[in-house]
Amino acid sequence: MITITINDTVMHFETAPGLFSPRGLDAGTRVMLEHIAFQPQDKVLDLGCGYGVVGIYAAKQIGAEQVTMIDINPSAVSAASHNAKINHLPELRILQSDGFRALDDTGYTLILSNPPYNSNFSTAKHFIEKGFNRLQIGGRMVMVTKRKTWYQNKLAAIFGGVTIHEENGYYLFIAEKRKPTYANKA
Repeated sequence: MITITINDTVMHFETAPGLFSPRGLDAGTRVMLEHIAFQPQDKVLDLGCGYGVVGIYAAKQIGAEQVTMIDINPSAVSAASHNAKINHLPELRILQSDGFRALDDTGYTLILSNPPYNSNFSTAKHFIEKGFNRLQIGGRMVMVTKRKTWYQNKLAAIFGGVTIHEENGYYLFIAEKRKPTYANKA
């Protein structure tokens, strides 16, 4: 069991080998969560939830009914469900999905992700392009990575702009959906 505290919110997690950052909170995830101000009306998607830190933290800020968590890995979904119960959020919605493939919901105000790194950026491309379509106008996609250029270019092409904050070797990207179509249509 590990204990994680973010902005005075204390949470407990059981993890396992094979899950992302099983020994403690990833530094990039901490950067992301310490810079997000949740609003009571937010509808949040934790995209690639792992064992549940981001979604559980969001649910503790704005309520479990406002948060959905998804991950492709069945072990991660199981761990996140267990951790939701440990943190007194048994009603938290957690689904197994390969990106957005098993999730039809739209109207999110906030999509949060620390995307998996792969050399061809296929997962990140899916997250950004399909995530845009799941946000309401004014909604924001927030991603944290160790790579800058590709994410900056892709988010700017889809959203029309992106704000970047650099901290501890991580880049925090915040892109707001301002119109219903991609900024740079293919």
